[in-house]
Amino acid sequence: MGDAKSTEKTGPSETARPGRRELLTRVGATLGVTVGAAALGRVAWDGGGFGAATLSGARQVRDYRVAGALQGVAEMAIARGKDDEAVRAEALVKRALDAMGGMKRFVSRGDVVVVKPNIGWDRAPIHAANTNPEVVAAVVKQAFDAGAKRVVVADGSCNDPHRCFQRSGIWKMAYDLGADVVLPAEHRFRTVRMKGEVLDEWPIFTTLVDADKVINVPVAKHHNLAKYTAAMKNWYGVLGGRRNRLHQNIDVSIADLATFMRPSLVVVDAIRVLVRNGPQGGNIDDTKPMNTIIASVDQVAADAFGCTLIGQHRDNLPYLKLGHERGLGTMYYENLRVREV
Repeated sequence: MGDAKSTEKTGPSETARPGRRELLTRVGATLGVTVGAAALGRVAWDGGGFGAATLSGARQVRDYRVAGALQGVAEMAIARGKDDEAVRAEALVKRALDAMGGMKRFVSRGDVVVVKPNIGWDRAPIHAANTNPEVVAAVVKQAFDAGAKRVVVADGSCNDPHRCFQRSGIWKMAYDLGADVVLPAEHRFRTVRMKGEVLDEWPIFTTLVDADKVINVPVAKHHNLAKYTAAMKNWYGVLGGRRNRLHQNIDVSIADLATFMRPSLVVVDAIRVLVRNGPQGGNIDDTKPMNTIIASVDQVAADAFGCTLIGQHRDNLPYLKLGHERGLGTMYYENLRVREV
């Protein structure tokens, strides 16, 4: 699941970001997702674990959902605010989760919880290419408050992981709250027989699947190929190997990933939204403050609503239809118990 938490802490003069020695102590030397996955691509692995499919010929599934978690509460919560995003993010996350009965509905005492943000790009929070660090920190805090024994924050970055984790602000905020922050390294990838339509065998970042509960914390934004990216496409960070090959059939690959990963909870960051030139962005003029958090256990519904924030429509996103048809969730979020707070 990643390295044990280091006792070495960042000094007062270094609060802006972790030192190089400290980072290497915590996560080991990072050789990169592509190199690591290629080195281990010949080793077949199926870690089993929570909700793993075992029937011969069946698609592999990692199902972290909690049965009965939403009985009597909202199935989707949309929290909106008007104040400064850095001040309001924690409050918005809490309001959204409270509308769904609170984090204790999804995390039990003693759980190992993986929080999966988007930390794909060497971008600052103002660029809205990665999940807002305040949102990640709020989810980490909620998980610990619910009794989690350990919280792990990890992602398979597209740019250099050291730079992505530091510049995004996520490394420091998560670490300061007591989370284990794990970067992709070659020994953390194993090849899994996923048995999807596009994703048959693929190297998987095992840190992201070895857990009692998994919380998907994507950022809502424009994507030049998929048109919109948030909950379902955020699972690309689970993969190693040459992920760009999947762009030739991006909608089916997204559906395959969402079939493989069934999270305990989805918390979509729409504090500041990249409305064009995604997924990497880089121009502040391409972003728009929206001060919104979407929470649900239905990743299809979360994306069907979230895409409206950038002016998209669910009918224009083929992967949503595929997810709906596979029974992963519903495109018609209005049919759920939706609460706006």
